[in-house]
Amino acid sequence: MENLAAGVNVLEVAAVFVAAVSGGLAAVRKRFDLFGVLVLAWVCGLGGGILRDLLIGDTPPVGISSWKLVVAALAAGLATFVLHPGLTRLRRSVVVLDAAALSLFVVQGTSKSLDLGAGPLASLVVGVLTGVGGGVLRDMLVGEVPLIFADRQLYAVPAILGAATVVVLWETGWWTWWSALCVVVLVLGFRLLSLALGWVVPHVGGGWTGRWGRQSGKMEE
Repeated sequence: MENLAAGVNVLEVAAVFVAAVSGGLAAVRKRFDLFGVLVLAWVCGLGGGILRDLLIGDTPPVGISSWKLVVAALAAGLATFVLHPGLTRLRRSVVVLDAAALSLFVVQGTSKSLDLGAGPLASLVVGVLTGVGGGVLRDMLVGEVPLIFADRQLYAVPAILGAATVVVLWETGWWTWWSALCVVVLVLGFRLLSLALGWVVPHVGGGWTGRWGRQSGKMEE
C-alpha cells in the first residue's frame, strides 16, 4: 500500500502540472499578465483538488498546504508564459495532456475519498468533481461557458466511468497500483477516442457521432 500511495502522489503532481499548463494557455489566449497566468494555472491545476478536500473534510486543502503541488502549478504557469508560442502550436498535444490530467485526477480523487472513509456514491461524485473542477473554474474565470457544458464533449462521461471503476475495484478488493494504472489508461483512452471520433453527449436535434474538430470546437482553435 505504501508503494501505491507513493505512486498516486507522483501521479497527482504530474496531473497538477499538466492541468496547470492548460490553465496558463487559457490565460495567455485572454492576454493576461504574468500574475494572471500564474493564478489561472494554480486554479486549473489545484481547483479540483481543493473542491475534493473540502467535500471530504481533509483540510487545509492540498491546493494551499502542499508546497510540491503549489510549486508544480506555478512552475507550469511560468513555463507557459515563457514558452506559450510553442505550446500553442502544439495544441493537439496539449489536448492529449489535458485528457491525461483528467484521468489522473479522477483516479486520485476517487481513491483518496475512499481511503478517508467516504461511501461509494460520495467517492464517485468527489472523483468526478476532482477531474472536471479545475477546468470548470478556469473557464468561469476567463468568462467562458465551461467546456463540459458548451461543446457537449464526452468530458464528464469518462470521468464518471473512471470513478465508478475505481469504486468497484476498491469495494471488491482489487485496488492495486496496477489496477489504478489500468483505470487511468481506460479514462484517457475513452476521452481521446471520443475526440477522435467526434462523439458528443446526446442533445436536442443531435446524436453521438461527428468528426474530430467539428463537434469538439476547442480542438481547432
